[in-house]
Amino acid sequence: MSNYRRASTDGCTYFFTLVSYQRQKILCNEFIRNALHKAIKTTQIKHPFTVDAWVLLPDHLHCIWTLPAHDKDFSTRWSVIKRRVSVACAKRYKQDHLMNDSKLKHCESTIWQRRFWEHQIRDQNDFNQHLDYIHYNPVKHGLCERPVEWRYSTLHRYIKNGAYPADWAVQGEFDSEEFGE
Repeated sequence: MSNYRRASTDGCTYFFTLVSYQRQKILCNEFIRNALHKAIKTTQIKHPFTVDAWVLLPDHLHCIWTLPAHDKDFSTRWSVIKRRVSVACAKRYKQDHLMNDSKLKHCESTIWQRRFWEHQIRDQNDFNQHLDYIHYNPVKHGLCERPVEWRYSTLHRYIKNGAYPADWAVQGEFDSEEFGE
């Protein structure tokens, strides 16, 4: 088994990417969205963290979390969240034809890929770049023409709080070259 090195600094802020199993376009479905929301809220009770930013797309999600001081265990949080979503959605989304020996061995569902990507945010500039990346991602994937058009994003919260203008990334304010456009 591979031994992946993860960032492990207490009380830090992290950027994450999670992907649906075999890139199924199911994550924006209402049932999964509701299960994901409930799983996050329930997990935060026992394992607190702050969701700084979020975007949910049909086959993946990106987010930024900040963990409490003296806590670096984001892996447990993701494990609990993914498990809760998988259990809540098992009857509707378990696809026996996608099960394989590895998924059976690890008691996994057919909703999530096993691993996730994480990046420890280094400073305010790094945070701002990842925030922009998250909020521009639906445009990058052709799901909308303007970031504000995508429902499943914290961009709306940032606009409401005055951190972004309502027409952000529409009038040349965002350099899409920076994110591989």
